[in-house]
Amino acid sequence: MESEFIIRQISIFSENKPGRLASVAKALQEEGINIFAFSIAEANGFGVIRAIVNRAEDAHKKLTELGFMVSFTDVIAVKMRDQPGGLYETAVMLGDAGINITYSYAYSGRDGAVLIIRVDEVEDAIRAIKEHGGELISNNLFT
Repeated sequence: MESEFIIRQISIFSENKPGRLASVAKALQEEGINIFAFSIAEANGFGVIRAIVNRAEDAHKKLTELGFMVSFTDVIAVKMRDQPGGLYETAVMLGDAGINITYSYAYSGRDGAVLIIRVDEVEDAIRAIKEHGGELISNNLFT
């Protein structure tokens, strides 16, 4: 079932100024919410913090109460070989299937590297990765 591989990412929109990331991190800490991965992008004085957290609904509620604009985006997490060529293999799987990667970020840990990706067709991406022998990470890992 493809839905077990769809992960709910939170996107937090904020002014790009000192202390904003600390405010977000403090709010999540106070709620006991763990951040598994995140990235920050900047455009025209505003930042977008994209994060994979446990308890995404609780994070959304807390940050919204504090005045942040927060939205959800469906992403997938692909386990990659943590060595040269790992990213290439994943990108080829999706490119050959005609699936566009909108953005991505990654992390590396003891069990290998993981690429978080936002694609235009989530279900198609999941099928393409599985058909080509790729390994997806279940969303229950992030709860």
